[in-house]
Amino acid sequence: MQPEDPGAITITGVETLVVNAEMRNWILVKVRTNVDGLYGWGEASLNWKTRSVVGAIEDLTPMILGRDPRDVAQCVRVMTKHSYYRLGVIGATAISGIEHALWDVFGKSAGLPVWRLLGGRTRDAVRVYTHLGLGDMTSVYDTVDTGVIREKASKVVEAGYDALKVVIVPYGHHLTVAAERRHVDAMMSTLRDTVGPDVDVMIDFHGRTASVAAALQYIEVLAPYDPLFCEEPVQPGDTEALRAVAARSPSPIATGERLVGLREFLPVLAAKAVHVAQPDLNHTGGLLEGTRIAALCDVEGVGVAPHNPNGPVAGAAALHFDVATPNFVIQEEMSGAVSWYDDVVSTPMRRVGSHWQVPTAPGFGIEVDEREAAKHPYRPEVPHSSSAVLADGTVVDW
Repeated sequence: MQPEDPGAITITGVETLVVNAEMRNWILVKVRTNVDGLYGWGEASLNWKTRSVVGAIEDLTPMILGRDPRDVAQCVRVMTKHSYYRLGVIGATAISGIEHALWDVFGKSAGLPVWRLLGGRTRDAVRVYTHLGLGDMTSVYDTVDTGVIREKASKVVEAGYDALKVVIVPYGHHLTVAAERRHVDAMMSTLRDTVGPDVDVMIDFHGRTASVAAALQYIEVLAPYDPLFCEEPVQPGDTEALRAVAARSPSPIATGERLVGLREFLPVLAAKAVHVAQPDLNHTGGLLEGTRIAALCDVEGVGVAPHNPNGPVAGAAALHFDVATPNFVIQEEMSGAVSWYDDVVSTPMRRVGSHWQVPTAPGFGIEVDEREAAKHPYRPEVPHSSSAVLADGTVVDW
């Protein structure tokens, strides 16, 4: 029997720290080790499922106690395979947060930034985009007036961004009506006039159209304004509907934020149903699963634009992933979601214009101020999805 390695690193505990950020509770995950001062941070935020994810993390923790945190793939495999039941988004989000923290530990133990461990640098800066209001919830989802969209879009450009995303497609059903299409046209015309021809604009349909026909009607209105992509034009899960939209759309189609793991991306990629994939590294299983998805996308000629309306630790994880991913396109960020976004976590994201700079600190390069975090304890998130009701009372997709 081999003697125990006195220099071994083992996992001694996993903790969660919940920080309420209005629309989301940030679920920060701390992995502790037997080495003094060596720990890692991850994020497992999932809107309206906070208590479920925290419980899942508690259930998964015993599976990895005593293991080497640098064996990231093995730890993820244990949590996945030994869970027996196939994990949905709650379980995958819990694993993602733990996996992020393992990478942070690994990087710190090696004295290297995580992007080095993921394969190294593939770019010198990471292009990012934000939303109206720089991520403020009411600006993102409730801007329905041309005057307001002009004001808020101007502030995004003044802040140095050369790309932004908007949610201007209304809640809908299986067909659109002329008045709604005219409204979307007016909003998009105002937006393009405000930001000019060289700022990239992305349109988030949010899966609100209930049919291929409705999605294509709106895309026909939007296409003359040259969107970078139209996101989630139909609900995830109907690959044939998405393929039909992508085949007929004059604008690139993006999707993927609600797909969990490579298994759910496979049929979409095989059907040539998407031009830009948007895995959420908080929900899809972590960075390793993200690299598997990105590699297959690369083979299929599909770009990757990770979804990330989550907290600052999720942003740091995405930054390192983007640096190391050759077919990366652009990164979503919402640093203005709350006014104190940068107070709770010191992050490596340093924006110059519309680009994050490549970090050099070991691990993710983040520090969490737990005392500051305690000022924003758990509260139920704002239930914004309850607004997805038509005038006649029909409940539709948010």
